[in-house]
Amino acid sequence: MKKSYRLLSSLLITSAITLISVSTMQAAEESAPTIGQNQNGEVLFDNTHGQTAGAADWVIDGGFSDYANSIAQQGYQVKELRGESNITPEALSGKKMLVIPEANIPFKQTEQQAMVDYVKQGGNIVFIADHYNADRNLNRIDSSEAMNGYRRGAFADITKDMSKDEKSSKAMQGVKSSDWLSDNFGIRFRYNALGDMNTTNLVKGKDGLGITDNVSSLSIHAGSTLAITNPELAKGIAYAPDNLDQSKKWSHAVDQGVYAGGGKDEGPYAAVSKVGKGKAAFIGDSSLVEDSSPKYKREDTGQSKKTYDGFKEENNGQFLQNLTKWLNKSDDSQSIKDMGVTLDSKTPLKDFEVPANSTETQAEPWSQPRPNYKWYDRSTFAAGSYGSEKQGNTGGSGDGNTGGDTNTPTDQGGSSGTIQNVAFELPEHLKSGEAFKVNVNIKSNQSTSTLKDLKLGIYTENGTQIGQFSSDGKNFSPAGYSDSQTVKTDGSGNATLTLSAKIIKDQHGQANIRIKQGKKALNTQTITID
Repeated sequence: MKKSYRLLSSLLITSAITLISVSTMQAAEESAPTIGQNQNGEVLFDNTHGQTAGAADWVIDGGFSDYANSIAQQGYQVKELRGESNITPEALSGKKMLVIPEANIPFKQTEQQAMVDYVKQGGNIVFIADHYNADRNLNRIDSSEAMNGYRRGAFADITKDMSKDEKSSKAMQGVKSSDWLSDNFGIRFRYNALGDMNTTNLVKGKDGLGITDNVSSLSIHAGSTLAITNPELAKGIAYAPDNLDQSKKWSHAVDQGVYAGGGKDEGPYAAVSKVGKGKAAFIGDSSLVEDSSPKYKREDTGQSKKTYDGFKEENNGQFLQNLTKWLNKSDDSQSIKDMGVTLDSKTPLKDFEVPANSTETQAEPWSQPRPNYKWYDRSTFAAGSYGSEKQGNTGGSGDGNTGGDTNTPTDQGGSSGTIQNVAFELPEHLKSGEAFKVNVNIKSNQSTSTLKDLKLGIYTENGTQIGQFSSDGKNFSPAGYSDSQTVKTDGSGNATLTLSAKIIKDQHGQANIRIKQGKKALNTQTITID
């Protein structure tokens, strides 16, 4: 007998602005998300270099969704690049911009060349790194090292101290130490680690290139800075505050943390480069970009992640919107020198920052991987994590706090204490104007607990609310989120919220149904209106 209801698997998505097309299959099989309409071109977000390792969740429908949506709002179609080490000329062809959040797996030489050629021919890249030793998959290589092209203390052999299996893995084939970022873009990520602070030390006016317009302050949470190695190619845009002492370093920094007392000598916190027809941008901290809606489970433990609302802090969101605008603005200049702006001085470096002379400050990795977890083998990834071959819920949860770093040495993952395992149960065929029941099934949470401020909504691709709700099946609210609801879990931690719903008339095609607690989205699912 044909069933009239189906259980829709949980999928955490943060945007109520644009439709995210994501399959509800397990993480290893789901289709790549796409956000927005292609009015001005396509933008790729790399997810082929460990962007979801550890507590990171730097994907367009997870912890980087606010940033991705801000790009989509400017008329770009944002897509996730999937696979393993998959930055190729074919993948970049015709794309307006490539965003690389914290790469924890190094780039192959072919990928480096593809990116250089892409920018020279008119493409744009955003490199987003983090503090030194933010080694989220415990492979001894953090994002600063992956971006720079070499590993600190291992310039002669990037596979130093790796096991035979690691060295022979697909991830390490075609990887060779180099100073490619400095050689081609005139810049290099430093290995410092600044603690929690805000900075107003921004370049304004013509020299700010419009990137700091309407921006007065940016936040820093365990971030790094950059070194300008060729001022004719690269220019600093934002700097850490002046007069920083060692009390301002990140508490888990493995060296002095603050290298030059902040300011210009510390190197820019955000910078840009002009190479050929294209451009590049560099940000020393993922905290400036992230939001508090992780999608996936940790790949090593399968536990929930906790990310933060950095995009909403200070003027971070405005800064990133301005950066997108500048990157995609046509410019015939072939270098920073050709742009007629004031050139920076080279950033003074420590002796250990010279690639061939660099040294490790402690044994790596900073923590031993969990048994049976191999960063280079997705078959070992926990259920619910990106790339996992195991069945499991792909939804994650965060606590909505602000500030902080998502991969400190004391953070081995764990539940954030918020509602988990949320799924919808509703009719398979929906018609506008006709009432139907929605069950929100909540499982395996804290037993006999009261869950408050739950709200249900249905909205279109452009964010228009089209759902009406009723507790008695008779009196429906105006279109918008339902009134706040409260449920209590049973002895097994399970609960069900049931509401009657109705979609306003003359609606057809795809839409989203969402359950949230307060301002935090718990689950969002695509529906089809007949």
